[in-house]
Amino acid sequence: MYVKSYVARACPLAPSLRYNPFAMRLDELDGILRSTLKISDFNDISLNGVQVACCPEREITKVALAVDACQASIDAAVEEGAQLLFVHHGLFWGQPIAVSGIHYKRVKTLLDADVGLYACHLPLDAHPVLGNNAQMCLSLGMKGYDPFGLYHGQYIGFKGELPFEMDCQEIARLLGFSVEWGLRILPFGKEMVRTVGIISGGAADDVHQAMDEGLDCYITGECSHELYHTLLERGMNMVCGGHYQSEVFGVKAVGRFLEKEYGLETVFIDRKTAL
Repeated sequence: MYVKSYVARACPLAPSLRYNPFAMRLDELDGILRSTLKISDFNDISLNGVQVACCPEREITKVALAVDACQASIDAAVEEGAQLLFVHHGLFWGQPIAVSGIHYKRVKTLLDADVGLYACHLPLDAHPVLGNNAQMCLSLGMKGYDPFGLYHGQYIGFKGELPFEMDCQEIARLLGFSVEWGLRILPFGKEMVRTVGIISGGAADDVHQAMDEGLDCYITGECSHELYHTLLERGMNMVCGGHYQSEVFGVKAVGRFLEKEYGLETVFIDRKTAL
């Protein structure tokens, strides 16, 4: 096992405060999120951090959180009276994009309402406490987990042992995955699972790492037709919860963190996709 086992040891989340401000400017909140989520440690195609600013002097007291920066999420954030929308999938992905069409409408809605947009992609997958993958480990009752799933030289996911053996259906149930919103189970391995590897989102191909490490089951978001026969022939279980369903965990955890540590009001905006 990897020398560091998360959850079994203390993991500081952010610099401690002498008081709870209950309101802060965007630059202050940006500093907290960058420090907590280790944003600068990741080489990511996503423009992580502030993507659309609100007025520099505006006080942020309420943060909306969503998986996607779609129009529905933006509209809901405005309706909820939030000053900032925090998302996993933002609007800017490593290349110039014209501010026209639906992109124009999304940005204009934010600017007209003076609502900021904050995105955090790979750092939110990989965080050892607040991340999508760590939160799934906790939802499964795992008391310790180790880094797993190298991506561009960085570990994005986690692996470890379940507290007791369970089948793939029970894993899906504990994670809140439903067929209606994208769940697909490929139960080609052991009927009862003990060791798992987890990488949220579109990481189906990383099942090869799980097989190479001898894990009983691999948990991710999206499924892949090309892998079906490989999994069948190698006797491997894979639980694909749906890209969206596998990535609600991190934004919800960030919301709880902001409420508990900084007294900010938060609201989770649930705009499901069936993928």
